[in-house]
Parts: sequence; C-alpha cells; structure tokens
Amino acid sequence: MLIKRRTFIQTGSLATASLLLPKFLKAFEAPRLVPPGNKVVVVLQLSGGNDGLNTVVPVRNDIYYRARPKLGIERNKALLLNDETGLHPALTALADAWHDGSMGILNSVGYPNPDRSHFRSMDIWHSASAATEYWNTGWLGRYLDAQCPSAQGHVCGQPTHALEIDDTLSLALKGKDFNGLALKDPKRLYGTSNERFFKEVATNYSSDYHDEQPVDYLYKTMAGTLSSADYIFKQSRLHPTGAEYPNSNLGKDLKTIASLIYSEINTKVYYVSLGSFDTHVNQEAQQQRLFKEMNDAVGAFIKDLKAGGRWNDVLLFSFSEFGRRVAQNASGGTDHGTANSMFLLSGGLKQQGLLNELPNLADLDEGDLKHKVDFKQVYATVLNKWLGADDQSILGKKHEHLSFL
Repeated sequence: MLIKRRTFIQTGSLATASLLLPKFLKAFEAPRLVPPGNKVVVVLQLSGGNDGLNTVVPVRNDIYYRARPKLGIERNKALLLNDETGLHPALTALADAWHDGSMGILNSVGYPNPDRSHFRSMDIWHSASAATEYWNTGWLGRYLDAQCPSAQGHVCGQPTHALEIDDTLSLALKGKDFNGLALKDPKRLYGTSNERFFKEVATNYSSDYHDEQPVDYLYKTMAGTLSSADYIFKQSRLHPTGAEYPNSNLGKDLKTIASLIYSEINTKVYYVSLGSFDTHVNQEAQQQRLFKEMNDAVGAFIKDLKAGGRWNDVLLFSFSEFGRRVAQNASGGTDHGTANSMFLLSGGLKQQGLLNELPNLADLDEGDLKHKVDFKQVYATVLNKWLGADDQSILGKKHEHLSFL
C-alpha cells in the first residue's frame, strides 16, 4: 500500500504515538551499551567561508601584509605559536590548547577544482564527493549506513549515533538507509506534539526519498525517531554538566553536547555550526565577534571535558566550505577563495602543532591558495583511526591517512 506523505502527516497527527508504535518498538528495545573509552567526534562547521589567513596568521610573511595593508593582523597583536605563526587575537583558548599539546593545525586544506559557491562547496564538504560529482548522501550518513548493512536487518541502525545540534538536519548526516537526528534541546524534542513531530520527520527525510512511500517505512521512521527522542531525553537528565558555559548559542550547544557525553549516550558524532563568516564587508569586526563566541564556548568545553576525564576520548575539528582570497577587497573584507586551515582538538592526538607548512603565498592560483591536503583525507583518518570504520567503503575511494591520530 502506498500513501502520500502529506496524507500520512495529516492522519498521523490525529493519532497518538502509542497507537502507532508498539509493533515497531521491539526493534529498539535492545540495550544500547556504550563501550569503555567510547570515542566521540564533534564537528564544528564555520559556515560562510572563514578567512583562514586571519585565523592562522603568517606573521613573518611580507606578501601577506602587502596583500592586506589594512586587514593584516600585526605580529604584536597575534597570539604567537612560533616565530612564523600566530593565531587571531580572539582565539586565546585555542592558543592554550596549542601550548598544552591538545591542538593540531592543518593548513591548505581543500579539494581539486574548487567551487566558490557557498551552497555547492558546502555540499561537496558534506557529501565528500568530487567537485564533478553530485551525491545526495553525506559522509556521516553513510557512516551510519555502514554500521548496519541492509543484509543484517534494520535493528542496529540508530539515529542517536549522530546528532546535529540544530533544528534541521544537514546533508552531512543523511544516509541512504539511516539519518542522524537534529535537535536543539533534548527536552524540546521529547515534548514535541504529534503534529509538529510528523512535520519534522517530513522535513528531515523528504529530500532523500520519493513523495510516494510505503506506509510501513514512515511508521518505522517515526518509531525509531520517537524511541530515540525518549532515549536522548532520559539519558540527558542523568549527568548534566555543572560547568559554566557562555550564554551564547554555541556555548549552549556545546554544553548540551558535554551533558550528553557525560550521560554515556551511544552517540559517536555530534555536529554543530557557527556563522556567518561570509566577510565581504567589515571583516575585522565580524570575525572578531564570531571568534570570541567560538573561543569562549570551545574553551569552556575543553575545560569541562578535562575536568571530567573525557578529553582524551573526544575529537573536535573545525572546517569551513572555503577560505578567502589572499588580497583584501575595497570594502574592508575578503572575497570567496579556496583552501583553508582546519583545527583539530583532542587530548588524544598523536601529532600536535603545525601538521604541515603554512600556505605558500608566492605560489597562488589567480590570487587563491592552492590546496595541499584533500579534506577527504581528514575524513578518512577520522573514520578509520577514531571511529574504527571502513573509510574506503564510506568515502567510495581510498584516501591516504594522516598522522594526527
């Protein structure tokens, strides 16, 4: 029997969840144990195209200062990491992480044939496709799929294995068979009314599947998501963190993540965003404001996890869909560029500090940085060395692993 999604939502909102769930919930009653030393990944997306050269600053590079006579960050204002490298002045907590050996910086990260469209480039980072390919699944969604191959049935895949702290789910967490779960607050998700819940299911899943679907599929989707919401809510109340976090959006999001980590929820991946870093105009003030929010929230998160003895088991890494052009523009900003830097933060890093050389500003591609590291190498390394997954099957190609893990 086929039923239109719209009809399902309308009729489903009139029924109680208890009437719809029982025959499916048996599949979700198996214990969801968290193994000792459970490794967790936190992905921090810097939306809008963060300017990497004013993030990791080449403080002894004359080309940098000639290209940015007003925007260049002066050496005496940067947070010096070594003789040639500094951080943006707002990133004090990240400088502390550098000095205590829990941060690595990867420079010139990008991909071949870069695209300067926000939407297209973000899709490439989310899906881990080549610039010439268009995929409708994300790299973390395919990680979820890989945890439960269809030949093994439909019991092992759980939306709770990957959570996005947002109201909508990114492509990165959408798989062929399983999706992650988007939520801002466990209490709000648990308390959602039927009608709103069904609409959220439709929003999160409609782009991946045809308008006509077997009603059983939608029932199972609802059952799994409601069961997951119940699980998240109950677990989040067990060990809420008592640490102080800034009263910012990112501060609240990272506090939620820390509480879930302490609650021993079975989540392996958390996804959170900050933006917009699209600094065509007035970059100095905008980047300062966003970096202040990022610094204070990440600093509180690191301090919290260190105090709770979990920092060695958590890997936080940042990315942005592209960097900015080397030269400043006439509006006090920078325009869309290509390669960028990535921060890798954990007490469990095997290699810290500068993981490769700073960008070569004397060897540009029409004013843009040349990428030296394909971002899919980072993904492959995280999937294989941190999450213990088959990165080649998930990414569709073998990529060289990096040495930070």
